[in-house]
Amino acid sequence: MSPLKAYGLALLHRRLDRAVDEEARRRFPDQARLSRLKKFRLAARDQLARLASNPVRA
Repeated sequence: MSPLKAYGLALLHRRLDRAVDEEARRRFPDQARLSRLKKFRLAARDQLARLASNPVRA
């Protein structure tokens, strides 16, 4: 995969991280939304790890 894909995944992970933090700081956080956000964040991190472990083939 391309470095552009990795960059996009990193941006997505950062946005999800901020969304998780914002939801957790709410007075009454929505636990279902928080759980979904965390799952998406983990999926993005896993994809980034897979990209890092598989070098780009020319």
